[in-house]
Amino acid sequence: MQAPAEYHVLGPDTAALLDGADVFDNAVLPAELARFVADPGHLLVFATVEGEVAGFASGTIILHPDKPPGLFLNELGVNEAFRRRGIATALTNRLIDLARAKGCRSVWLGTEPDNVAANGLYRALGGNDPQTFVMYDWELAP
Repeated sequence: MQAPAEYHVLGPDTAALLDGADVFDNAVLPAELARFVADPGHLLVFATVEGEVAGFASGTIILHPDKPPGLFLNELGVNEAFRRRGIATALTNRLIDLARAKGCRSVWLGTEPDNVAANGLYRALGGNDPQTFVMYDWELAP
């Protein structure tokens, strides 16, 4: 039997649980983690299984002068060893609930058209059918 996941909202009291986590693209940087925790517009929920960080979902509250706040769901990741256990669904729902409690009235995100798992998850959660769009990005020099 698999151990159950425990879910946490990132805050000053839970930040230390991310020490050594390998669910992110890179190692957690203490200074950046502290900045993230200190900014109320940045949200992150994460799951642990027997003390190991199994996955996370992060987002940013986007403010506009002409509409209610919305959540940009920035990233969702679950370690391969913990996939197919409902953790991604639970994390996404918890992040959306947290955003709703903070006044958000919409959620948006982008994913690759060929990301079958992500597209299946977002459709199952009631997301609108994906639209094709063009994305630009660039690196900013320090």
